[in-house]
Amino acid sequence: MTRFHMSLRRPFVADHFHDLPGFVEARHGHNWELEATAELKETQQESDFGHALDAWMSHVDYTLLNEQAWLEGRNPTAEILAQWLLQHLEDQGFHMIETRIREKTNYWAACRRGDS
Repeated sequence: MTRFHMSLRRPFVADHFHDLPGFVEARHGHNWELEATAELKETQQESDFGHALDAWMSHVDYTLLNEQAWLEGRNPTAEILAQWLLQHLEDQGFHMIETRIREKTNYWAACRRGDS
């Protein structure tokens, strides 16, 4: 059986700040970029994957990330965002290979399950 992996990228803009012991930083913004790679099932289409990705983005684009309920008690780092995105897409029924969040030009964080 042939297996296909699909990767999609999306840009988004969001502010955040860090205010936990050991990591404090004033509010600032980034032009973020996300990339998500999934193994699509025969019944899933590229458009399904794109819609699920866009649904997550609607929660974060042009927001203050610290106000997101999913991030409560956590510093909204690229690593945490990659984990949140992975969880969201898995909750939508996708077999995720990896999610990546770019915070700065040369700074990416990736998240994948141990069995991927």
